[in-house]
Order: sequence, then structure tokens, then C-alpha cells
Amino acid sequence: MNLVIQGPSITLRHVETLAKMTGAAGFARLGGSAFRLTDIRDREGVVAYCDGAELDFGFVAPEAKLADIRLVAFDMDSTVITIECVDELGALAGKKDEVAAITAAAMRGDMAFGESLRRRVALLAGLNEKALKQVYEERLQLTEGVEQLMARLKVLGAFTLLVSGGFTYFTDRLKKRLGFDRATSNTLEIVRRRLTGRLKGELLDAAGKAAAVREAREKLKLHRDQILAIGDGANDIPMMAEAGTSIAYRAKPLVREKATYCLNYVGLDGVLNLFP
Repeated sequence: MNLVIQGPSITLRHVETLAKMTGAAGFARLGGSAFRLTDIRDREGVVAYCDGAELDFGFVAPEAKLADIRLVAFDMDSTVITIECVDELGALAGKKDEVAAITAAAMRGDMAFGESLRRRVALLAGLNEKALKQVYEERLQLTEGVEQLMARLKVLGAFTLLVSGGFTYFTDRLKKRLGFDRATSNTLEIVRRRLTGRLKGELLDAAGKAAAVREAREKLKLHRDQILAIGDGANDIPMMAEAGTSIAYRAKPLVREKATYCLNYVGLDGVLNLFP
């Protein structure tokens, strides 16, 4: 087994300490902030050391290759982008604290996602539809490394799926901007250019996100071990369970416990270091 370690503050001393701790046969630099330790013999103390040094780590099979992943499913809010779009809409409606508190409860798993989304959307009733454009153009930022990861996946020919409990206004634009093969999310109801506080059509919740991954898997005739899912909140756990490999990105504790790997300090391009 190999050990991949990465982080903005990584030093050669960190690498040498972990090499000695694990009995690694050797190590190689993967980039400015990442190293691979090869043929490790001992894992004891690695988790505590990396947590203390603020390093992301992963025990990775030597044969693991990104090229073997044929379907990659991404969450949107706080994963592909740095914001929670519904929270920013709440801010423009003058209800940011109320909306953000419900979002936080849902992401921790303290509230069912469907209930939380309906309550948050209801708080947006009366908001002018121009607020959607304002959030997209003025507040939405791409997560560090997502463009590099998407470019590599495109070269490898992997099918990319953006599956979000958020809103089609944002997923449709990000699909085009980043080149996702498919995007699926919820649609806000708008009447006379104002949000009604309701959704149109079937609500896409945690179960719906998992179903979207299964549908793509079946259509592409893939095995579970050919799927990678990346998310951050409790509503991503069922989707991540559909994948052979899952990554918790800057995620809540409950999500980190369920994931194959966690990225807490590096960007999404850290995925490329885990799988050469």
C-alpha cells in the first residue's frame, strides 16, 4: 500500500517523519504540495500525525489509476463551488441567518434534506429573479482545483455528473462552464419574475442524488468500483455509497466518517495526486 500526503504547508520534514513512521520503502514528490510514500508497512499514528500537521492523506493501492474511473459524480454547493447558493439568495432576501442555520442543520444530518430545502425555499418567497443572476455573477466562485480536475477527466474520457440539491439556474450554467456531461438539480418556481417560495417538479433530495448516480451507472454499464463520488454534506452520503470510491471535500464529520478519502486542506486537484 502507498501513502499519499498533501497540504499547503507540507515540508520535507513531514515526509521524512512519516516515511520513518510507516517503514516506507521510499518517497517521491508528486507536486509542490504532495508526496507519495511507497510500500508502507505500518499505519499506526499516521492519522493523528497528519491531523496535527494539517495534512490530507490517503492509503492508496499502487495499482489505483484515475483512468479506471469511468463515472465521477460531484455535489455542487461547497464542493464544485465555494458557496451555498441558497444561503446567498437568503442574504439577498434579508434572511441569511435563518436560511444558513437550516442549511447547516441539513448538512450535519440533523434535519432531513427535503424538509430543510422546502423551508429554505419558502423563505425566498417574493425575491426578484434577478437575484439568481446576482449570486452567479457576483458571489459564486469555483473551488480551487476543480478546473484542473475536470480537464483531466475530460482527457481520460470519464463521464462527469453534477448532481445537486441546489437549483438548475446554477447547475445548468456550471455544466456549460466546466464541461459536465450531465447536470441534475431542483427547479425554483418563478411567477411574474419573482420566486414563489416553492419548487417545480419532483424534489431532488439525498435519495434522488443516489438514484441519479445509479441511473448513470446502469446506462453506462459500469461496475461500482468504476465510480467516484465527491461531496460534503449529509445528503451526499447515499450518493457516495453508490460509488466504489468516495471523497469527502471540506466535509462535515458525519460525511468524513463514511468516505474513502478526505480532502480538508488542498483543492479538488488533490484527487489527481491520489490517483496518478
